[in-house]
Amino acid sequence: MSTHTLHKTSRLSILQAAYVIARRDFLAILFSRSFFFFLLGPLFPVLVGGLAGGIGSKVQQETSSVEIGIAMSEAESAAMLQSAKLLQQEMGGYIPDMVALDPPEKGDSLKAMLQQKRGNYAAIVSGSREAPVITAPEGQINRWSGPVGLIAATSLGNSPSTFPKVSGDIVATSGADVKRNRVQTAQVGQMLLFLLTMLLGGMVLSNLVEEKGNKIIEVLAAAIPMDAVFLGKLFAMLGVSLVGITVWGLTGSAIFFLGGFETATFAAPAVGWPLFFGLAVVYFAMGYLILGSLFLAIGSMAATVRDVQMMSMPVTMLQLLVFFFATYAMSRPGSPMELAAVAVPFSSPFAMLARAAQLETLWPHLLAIGWQALCVVVFVKLGAALFKRRVMKSGPRGAKTSKRGSFLSFRRKDKSQIATHY
Repeated sequence: MSTHTLHKTSRLSILQAAYVIARRDFLAILFSRSFFFFLLGPLFPVLVGGLAGGIGSKVQQETSSVEIGIAMSEAESAAMLQSAKLLQQEMGGYIPDMVALDPPEKGDSLKAMLQQKRGNYAAIVSGSREAPVITAPEGQINRWSGPVGLIAATSLGNSPSTFPKVSGDIVATSGADVKRNRVQTAQVGQMLLFLLTMLLGGMVLSNLVEEKGNKIIEVLAAAIPMDAVFLGKLFAMLGVSLVGITVWGLTGSAIFFLGGFETATFAAPAVGWPLFFGLAVVYFAMGYLILGSLFLAIGSMAATVRDVQMMSMPVTMLQLLVFFFATYAMSRPGSPMELAAVAVPFSSPFAMLARAAQLETLWPHLLAIGWQALCVVVFVKLGAALFKRRVMKSGPRGAKTSKRGSFLSFRRKDKSQIATHY
């Protein structure tokens, strides 16, 4: 076997080289101390938001409990309280809690008791059961006149003391309710997908600019195909992102369920929750790879972090417009606008996730995923070509020959040498 044949068989394929790059970047980031703080970053707002929501709900519950004081004789107050308890069993929150008050001291008045905020009373009922008098602000009088009148009438025997048992013919939900609730699920899914993609997509840029600054990327470009470098870095960052999402998702789920919330808060998507979550992961991966390949192309034209910030800002704004486009198209499934959102690679993951929440048909997802994967390959090819052309042309004119020679020598390395070098 000739030496040329040995060199040819020992070369890494694009997928093998991409795996070497992805494994190295993934492990280097995963076991770094900065990644631990990266994981903690979004957890603090989630934790603070969960605590604030729980405390706010508790405070609102405490402050929204309405009590109405009864300033009548002892016998009439007892009759009013008994009627209020009876009606509460049948009507629930429509009947306020009632509390018997001690007679006001001499020189004191019911108005003074309310104005001085002695207790959590929305109103005070005085007079008699035949002619109750409500002392309260005008809005509270209008609100509680009916319930107080019903309680007084019940206590006098003018209303039934027993109520007939009412049976019901239950309907799970209506078609309009299902559609409206699924739209809400689609909106929440789109929002989470967009936020995660934009939050984590910037890691590709920062990693590339760092390696471009210390010339590591030029060594890699000379050693293995640039397509493999791009693919490796994209999938390494995707793996790191999935690890972060898993940690955040488990923490958020724990807070969600420990806070007393249920999945019934959101309507079940048309394809069901298990398949919806599976498609969400796939569409996040596709959206991340598409956006990441675009960011890598931007990194090829940026020499410093400042350049990255200036060049990535228009992309971020365009991505916002794409997200709004997909959100607007979601309201009209099957329309030309919705089909256009599905066809555009940058909006396709958002539009298809919304479709999974609204429609049960599965075959369009297979076509969309295939189309998005093809777009990832094309964008990686274009970005790699642009990056390689700029990298190989960087530096003084005399460096072209040495870089060309370096490129040829690196291409002849075997798998173990490339892995050791990287």
